Amino acid sequence: MRQSKWFLFLLVAVMGLALLVSGCGGTNEQAGGAGDDKVVKIGLMTPLQGDVKTYGESVQKGFELALEEANYKAGDYTIEKVVADDRNDATEATNVATKLIDQDQVDAIVGSVTSKCTIPASSMAQAKGVVMISPTGTAAKVTMDPERKDYVFRACFIDPFQGTVAAKFAVDELQAKTAAIMFDQGNDYTVGLSQAFKEEFEKAGGQIVAEEAYAKEDVDFSAVLTNISKQKPDILYLPDYYQKVSLIGKQARDKGITAVFLGGDGWDSSDLDFATMDGGYFTAHYSSDDPRPEVANWVTKYKEKYNTEPDSFATLAYDATKLLLKAIEDANSNDPAKIKDAMQAIKDFPVVSGNITFDADGNPVKSAAILQVQKDGSYKFVTNVQP
Repeated sequence: MRQSKWFLFLLVAVMGLALLVSGCGGTNEQAGGAGDDKVVKIGLMTPLQGDVKTYGESVQKGFELALEEANYKAGDYTIEKVVADDRNDATEATNVATKLIDQDQVDAIVGSVTSKCTIPASSMAQAKGVVMISPTGTAAKVTMDPERKDYVFRACFIDPFQGTVAAKFAVDELQAKTAAIMFDQGNDYTVGLSQAFKEEFEKAGGQIVAEEAYAKEDVDFSAVLTNISKQKPDILYLPDYYQKVSLIGKQARDKGITAVFLGGDGWDSSDLDFATMDGGYFTAHYSSDDPRPEVANWVTKYKEKYNTEPDSFATLAYDATKLLLKAIEDANSNDPAKIKDAMQAIKDFPVVSGNITFDADGNPVKSAAILQVQKDGSYKFVTNVQP
């Protein structure tokens, strides 16, 4: 009898252990089994608060539409996303990149949006061996600082090209002889554009009659604009974001400055002061008036989902995500080293903003568009400029 009791006790213990092992096996398969080996985790860094939140909102829409179209798949791999808000603050961008890489353990990042956030984040991605593609970070330091960051790419053209295109347009098409420049001295984006514009404008025979720096926090430009109004420039070049150029533009017109406003892709926002900036021109990454089928299809899909026309930020986020998915598919791997090699090898891949081939520095080789601001809140396509 005593022997039977011991046998029953051991039988229950063994069965319990078997159930425990079986249960642990099921949990492992769900959380870290064979299915999860076929996962690529992508982080999105974008400003959803702060001074350029409309950029961030557009970028998130383009990113998510590209993933939805792909049914969250690339090759044999399922895509998981993590969205993080860097508030267009360089310090916060570093914190966000740290979280995505160390805590969320992403394999790749789409972002960030502005150069000042993308530069420190891209240095971290490079150091940690995580693939990164910025939709709109146009500063040269995003992919080169000073050596090539070979894990980092972008879907937009770079500042020197954008500033050069604006200067050529001012001289060749607007017949401008003189120009004044205002730029944020603490922002690599505006500094880069202003330098490229000045160099090309002077090379073409133009004269820079005023070159004025300001700080991000500045809101009163009366003294600077009083000086510029005395110079009577043909062009006032404003390579900053939509909020700042709207503010400067309004104060410039109040000072009686009649110069043509000219700027960069930072103007592209539904929150631009269209009445003040009416007639001004800026360099952009694409135009919805482009007759290519990729553009028409994109505009239709975006309007069906979001009931509005896509801006450049949504478009470049969509393109950047498509390029990353293409690289993952070609690599058919979640190894960031293999994904970045596949990204660098992409040739003539058709996206909305053009057929993309990356140069040795991780920059796409493609044209720029010139758009003109209309007071009704729209943009008029003027021309495309080839690199």
